[in-house]
Amino acid sequence: MENPVTDEVTRGKRVESRHRGMAVVTDGDGAIVYSAGDIEAAIFPRSACKAMQALPLVESGAADAYGFGAKELALACSSHSGEDEHVALAASMLKAAGRDESVLECGAHWSFEQPVLIHQARTLDKPTALHNNCSGKHSGFVCACCHSGEDPRGYAGYDHPLQAEIRGIMESLTGATLGRDNCGTDGCSIPTYAVPLVSLARGFGKMATGKGLEPVRASASKRLIAACMAEPFYVAGTKRFCTRLMQVAPGKIFAKTGAEGVFCALLPEKGLSFAVKCEDGASRAAESMIAALLARHFDADTAEHAALMALANHSMHNWIGLHVGDVRVTDVMLG
Repeated sequence: MENPVTDEVTRGKRVESRHRGMAVVTDGDGAIVYSAGDIEAAIFPRSACKAMQALPLVESGAADAYGFGAKELALACSSHSGEDEHVALAASMLKAAGRDESVLECGAHWSFEQPVLIHQARTLDKPTALHNNCSGKHSGFVCACCHSGEDPRGYAGYDHPLQAEIRGIMESLTGATLGRDNCGTDGCSIPTYAVPLVSLARGFGKMATGKGLEPVRASASKRLIAACMAEPFYVAGTKRFCTRLMQVAPGKIFAKTGAEGVFCALLPEKGLSFAVKCEDGASRAAESMIAALLARHFDADTAEHAALMALANHSMHNWIGLHVGDVRVTDVMLG
């Protein structure tokens, strides 16, 4: 099945580039409300599924034992920019469990965001694992292990009890079978599993509604989603797309990006779950796709709809400010 063109990028009066992709929206019962492309294709969610991976932190009681609030839970679900606030909060999470950055198994890297990178270059000799965009998630992993009495060493490995627990959680949410055959290694070294796009959407739908989940998991899921919506800066960072989407309608939109053109979102009040994948891995297309899909579920005359469509269809300017082209969704995404 050939996926449709979901986004076009123009230069002057011509289309310079096209992106193909798949997208799906499901309701609170898991029924498909909208789809485009091969939504049964297995994709790696990458960082888009971090809220699922953060469930042991809450379900184990670690979050409460260490006094974590919305900021810490949002950071545990984050792909942050490595801003000072992100780094400090990850360090404080580890300190609560009696650990420090030496326990982290995610590796170190400079920020992917240019303004933050410049700040880091001016103030650091080199980044640490706390600056890794996944340090919040990894700090949550360590805290879950420590509270449960599990040795955190090797926590990123496929065979560690924590990863086995996460694997079971993701199977229960998505309905997909996860194992070595559909396992890859994510950028931060933990296992990542290929699941059908529609299954990913349905998994997030369960987290939003609690339907089909035992009470402890339903409560933990809603708590994590609410924390991310309450603290969007700690999910991503200054001017990041996840943060901007959630700031459009505070408390109404949950959004989380993943590498290689994946994006997931929720409208919890409406019981709607969204998942998109740009076939060629382009973030600009996935961002445009998810914004357009979200906009469809706000009244056309509202500020939220206008703001989301401005994110879906936006102009590009060169270094001296000249308008050179546009990124725009196709009719496939507009319905």
